[in-house]
Amino acid sequence: MTVRMTRRAFVAAASMMATALVATACGSPQEAATGGGDDSAPVKVGLVYSQSGALASYGKQYIEGFKAGLSYATKGTNKVGKRTVEVTEMDDAGDPAKAVSAAKDLIGKGYQILAGSTASGVALQVAPIAAQNKVLFISGPAATDAVTGANRYTFRSGRQSYQDVLTAKSFIGDAAGKKVVVFGQDSAFGKSNVDAVKAVIGGAGATVTSVLAPASATDFTPFASQLTAAKPDLLFVAWAGTTAPAMWQTLDQQGVLTSTTVVTGLDIRASWPTFGAAGSKVSFLSHFFDGAADNDAAKAAKAAVPGGVLDLFHPDGFTAAQMIVRAVEQGGDDVDKMVTALEGWSFDGVKGKETVRAEDHALLQPMFQAKLTGGGDAVKAELQKALTADETAPPAVAMKG
Repeated sequence: MTVRMTRRAFVAAASMMATALVATACGSPQEAATGGGDDSAPVKVGLVYSQSGALASYGKQYIEGFKAGLSYATKGTNKVGKRTVEVTEMDDAGDPAKAVSAAKDLIGKGYQILAGSTASGVALQVAPIAAQNKVLFISGPAATDAVTGANRYTFRSGRQSYQDVLTAKSFIGDAAGKKVVVFGQDSAFGKSNVDAVKAVIGGAGATVTSVLAPASATDFTPFASQLTAAKPDLLFVAWAGTTAPAMWQTLDQQGVLTSTTVVTGLDIRASWPTFGAAGSKVSFLSHFFDGAADNDAAKAAKAAVPGGVLDLFHPDGFTAAQMIVRAVEQGGDDVDKMVTALEGWSFDGVKGKETVRAEDHALLQPMFQAKLTGGGDAVKAELQKALTADETAPPAVAMKG
């Protein structure tokens, strides 16, 4: 999928108002064993993420990044002080119901720290459980904006949808008076992208319209003609599915990609060859890719992950481990102290300087502009610009609980 990251991010954002399932965990987590007063007892961490299912490739990167980050944050010991960090992994397969069951099981066994959530729908179900049971929850690749400010026990180790759209906006600078067209599928997914771009870029003064194609479309020439006729300053493409290569080829052949600035989301490395010759003519908003940042954390992650090549969601796992180590170092087994330790904390992550915003737990972080060069298996991403955490900061929201 050419824009799977963007698809997941905006589909999740469109479901922000969904009612979260509140579940009661078994047992008494405040009394159960995550160390109690014993400074040598293990720290139990439960990771609930996609080991299987549609987002298994994202989950694989997350856990690889987590292991690298844990080693980095503990200087290779996997211990906080004298306490070994014991990690239990559970597969939710991207299914919120499975994630809820796993979270309840872990909390019932005394786990005070949960992390993971590859899928946004999962994160929205686990967050209220964390609040009800007063356990620390650090969401992972899940990009829905609704995780930010969900409650005081919920944090995130990845970016959110608003940061994606602000990165797209950066390609046209001042949006006032600009013309933006969203090209996508005529589906809930496509319409949610239109709504998001209208809210963020339209809210900054741009005129936002859309061209939506039926999900079953295979001939994209008529849509390419509409896009050319619209003469936008920015064409934002949100596309998912097996027709993506044909869509990009048509846009390229019809001259759309050279007529304006065309922006889409850069997904995992495995998706890059699907752009074909069109790839070099598209501008990409990027959460992360290998080479986007060069610092101690990035070097450590690169050295630790299998194959020595970083990908889209390695930083999310790495950052989660850094946050957990910080929480335990400062808070011990007192979850409220863990929360306080994370609020307002600034640190150097794989992406660069990151800050947990105290008022709503947004993770302020750099974002990137990228281009693809080369072709086939030799295609690679090159950094065009790194946007600071301030440049891509989402508006603060009121904490819900």
